[in-house]
Amino acid sequence: MAPEAQPLACPKCARRFGLDERFCPDDGMPLVYVGRAEEKPITEAHERARRIKPQYTKGELVRVAGGRNQAETELIQGILLDQGIPSVLRRTRGFDVPDFLAAGPRDVLVPQSAAEDALALLGDAELGPQLPEPGADQGRALRLAAALVIALIVAAAIVWLLLLAAGN
Repeated sequence: MAPEAQPLACPKCARRFGLDERFCPDDGMPLVYVGRAEEKPITEAHERARRIKPQYTKGELVRVAGGRNQAETELIQGILLDQGIPSVLRRTRGFDVPDFLAAGPRDVLVPQSAAEDALALLGDAELGPQLPEPGADQGRALRLAAALVIALIVAAAIVWLLLLAAGN
C-alpha cells in the first residue's frame, strides 16, 4: 500500500498504517493522522503568492511608502510580505531615469484593504512616509527671511561703499 493511502503514523517509530489500526503493534503508541505532505512552491512568484493573505487583496492600489532606490523599496516590500500584505513597486513620478536602472525613488503601493495595516507596520519600523515635524516649515521660512535681510544689508553696504569711493 502506498504511503499516501496510509494516513496514520506512529509518533515514536514513524511507521505508517491504514485507518483500520488504532495503536502501533510494536510500540503500543496511539496513531496520529499524518495528512498530506505540503505542496512545494513551483517558482518564486508561486511562493510569494502563497504567503499573501486574501483579506489584503481588495481595493484600489494606494501609496503607503517610498524609497530612495529599488533596493530600499524591495526591503519595504519584503517586510510587508512577511505579514501577508501584497505590494507593488512603481517609479516615482517625475523622476527621469531609464527603467532598467535601479536608481531613483520608487513608491510602494498596496491594496486599499491592506493600507491601514501596512501604514501601522511601516510606522513601527520607521520606514513609512516621512511626515514633516510640526513647525518645520515655519522655521525654514524664518531662516530664509533672515538670510534675505542679511543679503539686503550686505548689498546696501557694498553700494554705499562704492558711492563713497566714487565721491572721492
